[in-house]
Amino acid sequence: MGSGLLVLAIVVIIVYTWILFRPPRPHWDIYLLKITGFVAVVGVFGILGWIGYTLATTPPPKPVEEIEKELEDELKKLEKELGEEKEKKGEESSEESSKKASNEGSEGS
Repeated sequence: MGSGLLVLAIVVIIVYTWILFRPPRPHWDIYLLKITGFVAVVGVFGILGWIGYTLATTPPPKPVEEIEKELEDELKKLEKELGEEKEKKGEESSEESSKKASNEGSEGS
């Protein structure tokens, strides 16, 4: 693929130079310059227009304060969930301890 592109580029450069300096017909060199100038101007200003469109249609980013508030809210939710899980584990372990104690008491008698 790369060597094909290289060969194509060399061929285009040679043909372009030949038409520009030794046109096979009169005025082909002027048309070639006009086409080249047209493509260059359309390309540059097409990209400029695309950048302008992107800037005009992209919504502005959130303020830092709003992002910080969202992060704090998420952190509080996570802390609350962790606290609830610890309480559940604490209740389960106390229930298991009381079951073990009652089992041990009944086994010993």
